[in-house]
Amino acid sequence: EVKTCWKAMPPFRKVGNVLKEKFDGATEVEQRKVGSTKVLVPKNSQFKPHTDEDLVYLDSSPDFCDHDLKNGVLGTSGRHCNKTSKAIDGCELMCCGRGFHTEEVEVVERCSCKFHWCCFVKCKQCHRVVEMHTCR
Repeated sequence: EVKTCWKAMPPFRKVGNVLKEKFDGATEVEQRKVGSTKVLVPKNSQFKPHTDEDLVYLDSSPDFCDHDLKNGVLGTSGRHCNKTSKAIDGCELMCCGRGFHTEEVEVVERCSCKFHWCCFVKCKQCHRVVEMHTCR
């Protein structure tokens, strides 16, 4: 009987889920000198010490809600959002609690498209009014 074994990566979704879980539980640390060596210890003493498997960080991420060119952050003001979504594209989350403007906008789209043999597609232009939501 012959048996062949090899290592393989788990599915991409599984890797992403593990990384997201570790990111959500990451610990902010600072360097401290203990004797002649430098060690990373939790910045907040109420947190448990990290293990070699944990994610740690030295500097907090910038606040992506507000415009801050020094850190290269454009902010979310003026961004289009989805009023009904509870996900990251939703107005509630994307607008950082600042609220949003709603306006009706006329959109021109290609519609009733037909393929003509050979070799082009002919479409009509359709006009419709949609609500556009923009972060304050």
